[in-house]
This record gives sequence, C-alpha cells and structure tokens, in this order.
Amino acid sequence: MDNCSAHHGKLIIVPTPIGNLGDMTLRSLEALRAADVVCAEDTRVTGKLLAHFDIRKPLERLDEAMIGAKAAGLMERVAAGAVVAYCSDAGMPGVSDPGLRLVAAARDAGVPVEVLPGASAAACAYVASGTVCPRFYFGGFFPRKAAEQRAALESLRALDAALVFYESPNRLVAALAAIAEVLPLRKVAVCRELTKLHEEVARGTAAELAERFAARAGQPGGIRGEIALVIDAPNEAEGEAAAEDAATSAKARAAELIAEGLRTKEVAKRLSAEFGIPRNDAYDIAMEAARGRS
Repeated sequence: MDNCSAHHGKLIIVPTPIGNLGDMTLRSLEALRAADVVCAEDTRVTGKLLAHFDIRKPLERLDEAMIGAKAAGLMERVAAGAVVAYCSDAGMPGVSDPGLRLVAAARDAGVPVEVLPGASAAACAYVASGTVCPRFYFGGFFPRKAAEQRAALESLRALDAALVFYESPNRLVAALAAIAEVLPLRKVAVCRELTKLHEEVARGTAAELAERFAARAGQPGGIRGEIALVIDAPNEAEGEAAAEDAATSAKARAAELIAEGLRTKEVAKRLSAEFGIPRNDAYDIAMEAARGRS
C-alpha cells in the first residue's frame, strides 16, 4: 500500500435512521458507498439497510463483545489506507452502543475518524416530550434493578435538566413505578416507536403512565417498540413539597436538640447544615422548639 492510499484511510461513524428510512442522510449514503468495508453491530440489520439503498459492500460484524478483540486489527487496516464505515443497529453510533469504544480505539491509535451527524432517539425524544427545560441529561438505558433505579433517580433529583433514558418495553411499567416513587410530582413522557408508523408520545405523571401501560401490558400484543423516557426537570410544586418535608424534619430534629440541652443558636446552626434551610428559618424553628420545651 503506497503512502497516498494510506493517507486516505479513515474510520467513518455512520448514523442510520431510528425507524423511518427516509431519515437516511445523503452524507451517510455517500460514506457507505465509498467505504471499503462496512462494520456493523448486527450485519442482518445493516444488511437490510444496504439492500434497501442498493449498496453492495463487504459486511463485518462488530458488536460489543467483539470490539475488544478486533479493534486493534481494524485500526491497522485503517492506518494502511482502508476506509471503514461503522453502523449500529439504529441511530447515532456511540450513543448507548459499542461505537463509543470504537471511536476511543481509533483516537488511541491515532487514525482519522469522521463522525457524521444524524438521527438520535435521545434528542428526538427530548424535543417530542414537550418539556420546556432548555437542558437535558442522557442516562443511557435505565437501570434494571430497583435499588439501582432509586439510586440513579435520587442522584439526579436536583439536576436542573430533563432526564432522558432508554427502556425496554418489558421493563417499562417497573421503570415508571420507580419514577413515581422517587419523583411523584414530575411530568414524564413515554416516547415509543419514534419516526415509525405507530409513533406514540404519552405524557403524564409517572403513576398515571404506569397505570396506563400496565393495563396495556395485559392486553394482546402488550407493549412493543423502542422506548425513550423523558422526565421533566424539577418544578415549583416539587420544590415546595421538598421545603415542607425539610421543615417538618427540622422541627422534629430541633425538639431533639433542645431536649439535649443545646442552645438555640447552636440548634439553628445544626438545622441549617443538616437540612439546607436558611439560617433565619432555622433560628425560627429552634425558637419554636425552645418555647415548646419551656
């Protein structure tokens, strides 16, 4: 291989439609036609896509389990001049799929990487959800275990952003129940089969949606399709409820500290630190507890 051809080798990250094939971009089609080989998360899925657009290229499977073993060899081929296109099953490679590790391997190897823009279910769901928050956090796939679900939601509770997660139809009702338990006052959007014939965006509280989809799960056909969950950012009602809970807890704690003999100023200081309430409010609670003790 001469130096000229080696100079033109590169890895191209090629986004594909998340449902509607009409969303395939011209640049993505050009990249696939120009590639020496197309690597795919699933050759059956990408093979159908190539056939639809009458593109005939060698296909190689490169899923999560194979990247560790094959990435180095693939980068050697790129360095030698091969143009390698990579497609995930749908959407933007690297967003909750093995493409991220492939790009990291290319960067480590110092070979050229070209990332084409294209469809992403996370971005599409964020816009379709109806949230008005100008920021969003993408958490990948929602945790499977109940304890991990609660921990993830608690850690993100104070984040001033909409929360976006992918979820399986089989776990949707359980996910909504977890959200209802931790964030009961948030609006949630279940975005299902985006860009496809049976696209659906269902919006409500998590409890309302859990009830709705639980009923559907028991019907013939159940719940099907790709799903993205969008949880609204913190709202005023949630802030007021949190403040009330903090005040209630602080009053109980203040009574305990006064009973232990602490002075009012020290009680106020501790309440402010423990519950995150303003110092003046903490002092008023401490004074009330002291009066109740006398």
